[in-house]
Amino acid sequence: MRSASASKVTARERALKTLFCEPPQAQDTASAIKSYVLDHLRTLLIELEAQCLSNGIQVHWANNAEDANQIIVDLCKESAKPGDVIVKAKSMATEEIHLNHHLDEAGFETVETDLGEFVVQIDHDTPSHIVTPIIHKTRKEIAASFSREELGPYTEEPKELTMQARAHLRKKFREAKIGISGVNFAIASTGHLVLVENEGNNRFCTTAPDVHIALMGIEKVLPTPAELPLFLPLLAASATGQLLTTYVHFIKSPRQERETDGPKAIHLVILDNGRTNVLQGPFREILKCIRCGACLNVCPIYRQASGHAYGHVYSGPLGEVLAPALEGVESFGDLAKASTLCGACQEVCPVKIPIPELLLEIRHRANSPSTSEKLAWTSFAQASQHPLVWKFGLKLLPLAPMARHPFLTSWLKRRTLPTRVGRDFRGWWNERS
Repeated sequence: MRSASASKVTARERALKTLFCEPPQAQDTASAIKSYVLDHLRTLLIELEAQCLSNGIQVHWANNAEDANQIIVDLCKESAKPGDVIVKAKSMATEEIHLNHHLDEAGFETVETDLGEFVVQIDHDTPSHIVTPIIHKTRKEIAASFSREELGPYTEEPKELTMQARAHLRKKFREAKIGISGVNFAIASTGHLVLVENEGNNRFCTTAPDVHIALMGIEKVLPTPAELPLFLPLLAASATGQLLTTYVHFIKSPRQERETDGPKAIHLVILDNGRTNVLQGPFREILKCIRCGACLNVCPIYRQASGHAYGHVYSGPLGEVLAPALEGVESFGDLAKASTLCGACQEVCPVKIPIPELLLEIRHRANSPSTSEKLAWTSFAQASQHPLVWKFGLKLLPLAPMARHPFLTSWLKRRTLPTRVGRDFRGWWNERS
């Protein structure tokens, strides 16, 4: 984890210096564009919908994860039957709504086609990084997984492992009735869906099946194609240290009459899932994120703990802000404490999100005591002012772990009370004096 993350940080710095004369200026420009997008999001989304419909792409609006899952499952049922194969490209939005679970429940065979996501799926694991899902796994672990699934003879050679996965997934692409993908950027003025990748599986998912379903968060829109020459290399450099990803796909319409390939129908599902509330609140800046993962790679806490420690789809500095913003400070506010506030995440962010400031705001809100907590601390303060009450409390202290006080119920869900080691200080002091 630590060495892989560090190598990505070094590659990012090298790529940005090659791409831009002044990388900070490029970040400032990208940040300003995303600020414009957030300020005019409603107008841009309406324009995007109109252009997509004009191009032949069907548009669906999902207020929350439940709506999105229902829309996608219903679309799949219209074009496939239980047992049919659905191939999926890598998408954090689908991870966010736990789409695979709902497709499996509907009886479809859902196959992740990104190499890392494929490994995660067959291991019944979850991604630990938003760009490199299996950054936490070694070659030996992957080799053991492929051997267990009988994809080929045991080997620890990366090229051979890749070819085993390729041979298996090619069969699935041929059988697939539906392909599902995310969206990196959606162009409001033209209705293009822009996808970036390095493996080519996105192209199979969006072209080989008869139906393509794309899921995107409302914040993924850009005003015009003119912004892409900045955002495409900025995303590639920040995510993987490349000058440009191996593949960049521009999807505008379903298969036309004279075309020999491509989907017969394209559906765009636009997901809110709390984003509108975030847009109107103090954490709106996090919606600028282009999901590059640079903040994860540079974070000393993430390097030590790995993505699984965060308990959410989004991990690292991004998750520390986005998880509480989307699902409530009450549920995930504690994640903001998993930071040194060193500022490295803001420094590497391609769109200059002030993550440390947002973390401080979340900490402030998460630490606002509830009524029961206020009562508990008031009682503690009163007791500490009366020596006899205080001494009596100290006598009862060894019994505290056995108490089931209502004030401790929620506190103890994520914490363990310390046990005393050795004798109490007052007893020791009285004996010596």
